[in-house]
Amino acid sequence: MTGIIYRPIVTEKMTSIQDKGIYAFAVEPRATKIDIARAVAAKFNVTVLNVRTMNYKGKTKTQMTRRGRFTGKTSRFKKAVVTLKEGDVINLFENV
Repeated sequence: MTGIIYRPIVTEKMTSIQDKGIYAFAVEPRATKIDIARAVAAKFNVTVLNVRTMNYKGKTKTQMTRRGRFTGKTSRFKKAVVTLKEGDVINLFENV
């Protein structure tokens, strides 16, 4: 179960719905919903009711400079949106 959760996704939208018990995490692309639910429950000591996942493709980025054109690619990633039992809270900023 180690290494399944990479980082929390902190955006304006996700911050606004955290009071409803919904959190988002960047996770291992090969992880299943069951693996993600177990990892969140073990790491944060909460009860997970629902897990929704989304796979994002890596995008091609091009940059023009004096030396010419550079082309690269962003990493692909998987996002998991986790719904917790009412009353459970994850404090994402406790160790800042």
